[in-house]
This record gives sequence, structure tokens and C-alpha cells, in this order.
Amino acid sequence: MLECTEITPCHQEGKIPLNHIPGGVGSEKLQKILTRHMEEQRKRKALMSCREGKAMAEFEEAMSQIVGLQELKMQLRRWARGMLFDEKRRAMGLGIASRRAPHMAFLGNPGTGKTMVARILGKLLHMVGVLPTNKVTEVQRTDLVGEFVGHTGPKTRRKIKDAEGGILFVDEAYRLIPMQKSDDKDYGVEALEEIMSVMDSGKIVVIFAGYCEPMKRVIASNDGFCRRVTKFFYFDDFSTTELAEILHLKMSNPAESSSLYGFKLDPSCSIEVVRELIARETTEDRRKQMNGGLVDTLLINARENLDLRLDFSCNDANTMITITLEDLEAGLRQISRQRQLK
Repeated sequence: MLECTEITPCHQEGKIPLNHIPGGVGSEKLQKILTRHMEEQRKRKALMSCREGKAMAEFEEAMSQIVGLQELKMQLRRWARGMLFDEKRRAMGLGIASRRAPHMAFLGNPGTGKTMVARILGKLLHMVGVLPTNKVTEVQRTDLVGEFVGHTGPKTRRKIKDAEGGILFVDEAYRLIPMQKSDDKDYGVEALEEIMSVMDSGKIVVIFAGYCEPMKRVIASNDGFCRRVTKFFYFDDFSTTELAEILHLKMSNPAESSSLYGFKLDPSCSIEVVRELIARETTEDRRKQMNGGLVDTLLINARENLDLRLDFSCNDANTMITITLEDLEAGLRQISRQRQLK
């Protein structure tokens, strides 16, 4: 019988090139088998390389929808690359441990994108194989806490069950822990304990979100919180440049459900021009209070201003759907008037 250690297309020490296999009927069959096997290997490698390239392209496209948050983006890239390399390791026949995404806390003011990032995160973690589904189950205190004894446990467990295979996003998590202790038992603590009890199961990823200061109550309320929640991401208030970038992102590809679907920005509304407009027409305090919410309100107001200034005799399709700098300026001034009333 022919004896060889490994068959390769080119000569290496201790290995026999395919074109140097000794002749004979048996050797011809062996050569055909090995050639076919190597062709299949090449196809698998090409397919894997293509799949990896496509996955990373889709990943970076989703990442481009997140403004700022460089630390979070870097963590997501680590997970994405790690999962793709794990897939490659397994394809090479290497036995390796499965990977889990850690539980997280998103800390920051309202409008800084915590909920939006959680939704994108669900898609990304599913895309790279960390989670079996891309669903994000969003809950608040009212979704978890019952009014009477014995109601909170079952109510919370139902939401946990709904979230299995995906992310359980607990918004305003600090509301689970009362600010001051009272004689009456608060069932928010019970809801938190129910969530904590399943966080080691690997069935869900939990994200707690809320203001920085009040979230300290949640962290201090449970000894196991910091052991289970190992990633803390801080969502800073958006700068005027980031708000302008968010506005451009929202206008560049609005969803069909968006009130801005079908509309576009005038070319004069560059990021720099919009940044200057926001800086001029809003105060720092107002931007901190609203963050990304300022952009949503601004665009709704701008569309209304477009309708107000158009003449019914206008038949130019482009004019009918173009939001101008004048519309944006009117939208910001309307926000200022509304905030003054409050």
C-alpha cells in the first residue's frame, strides 16, 4: 500500500506533492479523491472568506448608524471579530468554548441613544452569532412590578421568558429601587431579584439603562449586580456636531414609518451649517435636556414649516419634498418658544 503523511499541491518537508504520487491504478484513484477533497477545501475557504467579508460589511454598516460612543463601538468590534474567528476555528476542527455576551449597563441622560443602541446591538449580536435571535424586549417598572403580593414574580418571569434568546432591555432601571425606604414593601426589588436569578443561565442578555446618579441605587441594592453586570457604557450628551450628524443620518434613509419618509434636505444644509445653526439657536442646557430628542422635534417642526411656506400653486415635486435651512431655523425657534412656556 502507498503510505504518505499528508498530500498537498506543493512540496513541503515531510509531505508529498500531488504530482509526485507514484503511478498505478490505485494511485490514480487516490489522486482523484485527494484532488476532489482539496477542491472542496478551497471552495469552503472561499465561501468562509466571502461570508466573513459580508458579515463584517453588514456589521460596519449597522455601526455607522451609531453616532459617537467609540468605546461601545470598539467592544462591538471585538465581539464581531471574535465570533467570526470562532467560526473559523470550528471549521478547522478546533474544539473551543462557546462565547457569551456579557450583561451591560447603559448610563446617560434621556435622548442619548440608549434604546436605539440596544436595538442595533440585538441585530449585531445575532448577526455575528452571539445571540440566536435579534429580538430586544423593552421593559420598564410597570411591565415588571405588580400592585399586590404575589403579582411581581410571575409578571417579571413572563417578560424574561419573552426575552429568551435575545436582549432584555430594562429602561429607567433605577425606578425598580425606591429613592427612600418606607414602611410599605416595594416590589421593584423583587423584580430585580427575579432578573438577577436568570442572568447566569445564558438564555438572555440583560441591559439596565438609566441616569448615572440614580443607577447607583440599583448597583448598591444587590450584592451580585457588579458580578453579573460587567460592562458599563456611558452615553455622553451629544455635541452640536453629533446632533448635526444625527439629523443627516435621519434624513439620509428614513424608515417608511417615519414622518420624514420621502423628504430630503436641501444641499445647503451641510453638517457644518446645521451644527452652527443648532449652536446659535439652542442653549447648552436645552441640548443636555433633549439630546437626540431635539433632532426629532426639530425635523417634525421643519416639515410643518415647509407646509406653511409652500404655495398651493406649487407644482415642482422637488420643492414639495425639500426641507431647507429656513425650515430648520424655524423649527429650532419653535422649540425655544415651547421650552420657554414650560
